[in-house]
Amino acid sequence: MTKEDIAYTAWCIENDIHRFYTWSKWLKAREETLKADRGECQDCKHRGVITKATTVHHNFFLKQYPEYAIEQYCYVGNKRKRNLVSLCHSCHEKRHKRTRESKEWLTEEKW
Repeated sequence: MTKEDIAYTAWCIENDIHRFYTWSKWLKAREETLKADRGECQDCKHRGVITKATTVHHNFFLKQYPEYAIEQYCYVGNKRKRNLVSLCHSCHEKRHKRTRESKEWLTEEKW
């Protein structure tokens, strides 16, 4: 990401997160992630179940790591780590430890 991309992402986080999720660079990264994962939820796939992915999750949370916002992979020390991963809605909510009862079911990506 460029310094301008990072600054834009940080601005969106502070002022209008919806703008990030409609940004052409995010939409491209999202599309590339879904394509790389063949449109399949990676958590379900890990359990041996094939489910359509509907969301792209930031393993390195957007608000904490704006510099990785549109990066498929990032480096932690000298180790390459996956940042963006395709998930179904249910698995995405589980990753964020949200339930229907918590009334936080919708994510900012779904606004």
